[in-house]
Amino acid sequence: MTDNSARITELETKIAYQDSTIEQLNQTVVELSEQVSKQAAQIRLLAERLKSLPQSPVADASEETPPPHY
Repeated sequence: MTDNSARITELETKIAYQDSTIEQLNQTVVELSEQVSKQAAQIRLLAERLKSLPQSPVADASEETPPPHY
């Protein structure tokens, strides 16, 4: 009977560690999810800002005057 008791104690210990690990992993997932949400919002903001910027300050090749050595 003591063998079963030792096995049960060992299993209970493993379960306790697993519960702790699962809780830590869950907290990490929540934190990462929040970070991803913030980053997605930042990307959307940057994309909107990029769209509102004027087009490239470099003129088209057809609009450029040739360099002096031509």
